[in-house]
Amino acid sequence: MKSQSRSLILSSLLCASLSSCFLGRTGTNEPLDPAVVNSLKPGTSAAEVVAKMGAPDEVVQLGRRTAYRYSHVIEKGTGSYWLVLGLYNEDSRRDQAWFFFDEDQKLTHVGAKFQSHRSSFHAIPWSNVYDKEDAAESDARRGLK
Repeated sequence: MKSQSRSLILSSLLCASLSSCFLGRTGTNEPLDPAVVNSLKPGTSAAEVVAKMGAPDEVVQLGRRTAYRYSHVIEKGTGSYWLVLGLYNEDSRRDQAWFFFDEDQKLTHVGAKFQSHRSSFHAIPWSNVYDKEDAAESDARRGLK
């Protein structure tokens, strides 16, 4: 009986030593400010956009027109390993804004989304990362609709 309990304890310690978990977070660039993005109206010059937004991440030539892309990305990952079973989940969200300019470098329109604040840790891969209530609460904290 003593031998069985000792084996059980040793087995438990071995299993515990062979399991692990981790959290990870990466980010790229500063978050985009929705107020600044929304303040830039058609007719604004490309120089004014750069003065307010900084250097774009990407400039795309569209014939004689141009588009500037700005982005901010947050990725959060969790994982665990139990003997032979490994679980991993990652949630990547971004803020992204595209500014489109005509041949005179005047802003014609803007397309933007702000979702980096919705990135979250989820321990198991089958978790629902797109919960509408959580998203609404996150948006309210950031000052979005």
